[in-house]
Amino acid sequence: MHCTYRFPARAGALAMLAAAAALPASAQDWPQWRGPDRDGAASFETPASWPGSLEQRWQVEVGFGYATPVLVGDRIYMFSRQDDEEVMSALDAGTGETVWRTAYAAPFEMMAATARHGPGPKSTPTYADGRLFSFGMSSILTAVDAATGEILWQNPRPEAQPIYHTAMSPLVDGDSVIIHVGGPGDSEFAAYDIATGNARWTWDGDSPAYGSPIVAELGGRRQVIAFTNGLMVGIARDDGQLLWSRPFTTPSNTTAQTPIIHEDLVIQAGRENGLTAFRVTAQAGEWSTEDVWHTDEASLHMTNGVVVDGVLYGLSHLNSGQYFGVDLDNGDVLWTSEGRQAENAAMVSAGNTIFSIQDDAQMVVFNASRSAFDAVERYEVATSETWAQPAISGNRLFVKDVTRLTLWTVE
Repeated sequence: MHCTYRFPARAGALAMLAAAAALPASAQDWPQWRGPDRDGAASFETPASWPGSLEQRWQVEVGFGYATPVLVGDRIYMFSRQDDEEVMSALDAGTGETVWRTAYAAPFEMMAATARHGPGPKSTPTYADGRLFSFGMSSILTAVDAATGEILWQNPRPEAQPIYHTAMSPLVDGDSVIIHVGGPGDSEFAAYDIATGNARWTWDGDSPAYGSPIVAELGGRRQVIAFTNGLMVGIARDDGQLLWSRPFTTPSNTTAQTPIIHEDLVIQAGRENGLTAFRVTAQAGEWSTEDVWHTDEASLHMTNGVVVDGVLYGLSHLNSGQYFGVDLDNGDVLWTSEGRQAENAAMVSAGNTIFSIQDDAQMVVFNASRSAFDAVERYEVATSETWAQPAISGNRLFVKDVTRLTLWTVE
């Protein structure tokens, strides 16, 4: 293992940083995939009127990849690739200056079908209790001390790999970090001890997909809800028992969605599958799922939608990229935009404001509405493709393009 570290010059500064890193994430933080509650909801100071342009505060090269910037206190953490290394970096959120850098060897050879999207990493790290948990492009799971950059433990690359490699972001719940490792023929959905990396439980019923899991209480049981290569599953959080499963596949087996919970409904989405809401129930120890509604008029592929006041807003792959609003209580499609908007978008909600950073580096700001696509403003936020989710907090938007991280502010 090859690691490099860069530390603050003064011991006092390091002690202050260690104390800050040990605190729990605050409401203004963006500590993991899709934000504090893993649902794309941000705390943002929406202006009375949107300016004609955003203010660029800084821009730095951080390396290749599609991981979301992780914001905790006054630090930004970036997980990226630089040459044949996967790198975790801590940056000062105000200036973009590097506080520390940690790297390990991670040579990677892309398969032809995914060459256009590059060698990753595509998984967003998760911050919890002073630690950062990353999941590399070849399934290397690593725990890093957020104060110093020291690697606390690392589970090596497994021999079996997902067909298109990894894109699932680690889920931390209590004292466990949960991830799906391996590939066809040899894989495990597993909970690992956050302090040691040792497995607490495993489930090996199917190989991984590319969407990230969530945890929720359904039917009186706390469970991990996730897509696998051919299923949607609910796995008991405490012991890894499979509670329920539903067949689910997409063309080319590229399910990349994070499940959405609306009240007691689970929302299932994937390319050419439309949207389905179902309810999970348990009777006499037997688990089952029951469809509540389904629509083929809207769908999600690479985009993860956001929910505002019971309406799901997303970008469908239908009509070459079409925004939509769907009532989650009954599945009614309230509106759709014109087509050819974008191939993919990273969406974040803040109150009634929705940010959609499209893969063409244009950020569309629109209002949550039950009647129409209500675009407010459009901004160019990069000069290369933007596939990563942004981190949004206060009046700040941290945007990662192919290799650079930029801080934009709304004044």
